[in-house]
Parts: sequence; C-alpha cells; structure tokens
Amino acid sequence: MKKFSLGALAFTLLMLGAVSCQKDQLNQNKEVPLEVISKLEKLGFNPDGIEVIAEGYRIERDIIITPEFLSSTPAIHTVPDAEQYSTNNLVNAANYGTISIYIPVETSGGGRGNKGTSGFSATYVAALDEAIARYNAENLTISFTRASQSNNADIVFTRLSKGEERQGILGSSGFPTASGDPYGEVKMSGILQSRYNIQQAGIATIMAHELGHCIGFRHTDYYDRSISCGGSPTDEGASSIGANQIQGTPATADLAGNGSWMLSCTNGSSRPFTPYDKVALAYLY
Repeated sequence: MKKFSLGALAFTLLMLGAVSCQKDQLNQNKEVPLEVISKLEKLGFNPDGIEVIAEGYRIERDIIITPEFLSSTPAIHTVPDAEQYSTNNLVNAANYGTISIYIPVETSGGGRGNKGTSGFSATYVAALDEAIARYNAENLTISFTRASQSNNADIVFTRLSKGEERQGILGSSGFPTASGDPYGEVKMSGILQSRYNIQQAGIATIMAHELGHCIGFRHTDYYDRSISCGGSPTDEGASSIGANQIQGTPATADLAGNGSWMLSCTNGSSRPFTPYDKVALAYLY
C-alpha cells in the first residue's frame, strides 16, 4: 500500500510502498538564513528539510511559517507522546462561528489534471464540500461553509506551483493567529487524481487535514512521523507554538482503523474522523 506524505510525495516509490519526502527542487538553491534556522530551533521546531517559499518557509512538509509568525513569541506548552495535539493559538469561535472557504473552479485546460488553469476540477469542489460536511456533522462551536467568491472569504484555496505539484507536494497551510483568526490559505496540488489516482474521498481527507492546521491542530504523530510514514523515527519538534495533549485522547498515536485525519502521511484513501478525533474536535470547539 502506498503512503503519501500530506506535505510531500517522494521522487521515488520505495519497495515497501512508502513514499518519502524531498525538498522542492525549485527551492534547493535558496539558502535559509542562519537567524531563521535559529528562531525555528528556539521555537522548538526541527528545521531539517526547511524550504523557502513565497510566503516565508515550509516545515514539517506542509506547515507554512510566515515572517510575522517568526517574530512572535508564543507561550511554551508542550506535552510529548500524546495522540491528538493542538497549538496554543486557536480560532476565536465568537468571531468565527462560521468560517467561509472559497475554492476557484477551473476555467481552462479541463481534464483530470486541470492543466493550464489556476482553478480546480468539479471533483475538488465536491471533495471540499465533503470535508466541510465532515466538520459540520460534529456540531462544533465553529462551522464551515463554501463561499461563491473569494472576497471576504476566511480561507481561500489556491493551486500550488507546477514545480511543487511535479515534485509531490499535496497541500500546505498554517496555524491560527494569536488574535484567533484561522490561517487564511490552503495551497493544494491539482494533480492528485491524474498523477496519484487519489479520488474524491481521499482528496477530502487531505483538505480536512489542511483545514485542521488552519484551526490549530498539529500532526497527530509529530513526535514520530514513522508511525504513519514508515522509515526511521523523525521528530518534527514540539515547538513553543504548542503541542498540547487534548484531554480524553490516548497516550500514543497509531494506525487503528484508518487512523487520525491529522496523521502526517496518508495512503490516499478516505480517512474520516476517528472516535478520538471527534473527542479532540469537541474538546477544542
């Protein structure tokens, strides 16, 4: 069974069927300033594999770190080896009872690969509706709705660059602001069907994962990516932004059933919320 990193696919499939991660080839020649690496380390992140992107930097394969985030000084709260984790910053439900999401529809190129367009196919739109429905079925203090226009949308889906798509990035997003705003952009690959044969429910899972980051969830297995990705144990770093154990969730991450929607890697299949995922969502929201 193939495994895909939710941040990046590998340049080669391993014999065991797992897919490892690589840096964006377009960014390999861009040096990361030592002071940035130092700040990330002080925040508790593992800077290995850091990439330079337009918004700032990408770590953990799908987390966007902006210059504004680097300049912040969040409080330190870390609880290692727990199943579900949240950041210190969460969405302010009083201000964002309903979070609007916009996804552009393809306007040219057509086809399953969406070539020549900055938008997404009908399958992606349906997948976003499915991801939204998964969240809204939990009757949380926040809900999601799909906006018909990007103006004033709280979260906007955009296409990754062609280079990022070719080298295997599936999606990326960031964490809520200190003032309680959800992260405002989810960048998605538009070739999940044509290149990786990931279908609507699997795309919905990837979208729900990135939206999970936008509202404050860390990777379930951040402390040991090998749980879902295989290979050698890799710790992404607890970080002073928060890797807070969510009350009522178990002590360790595992792959029971299809596993948590916030695991680092996916096999491309549908991965709806597990019972403990639902506990975590209800506890935070």
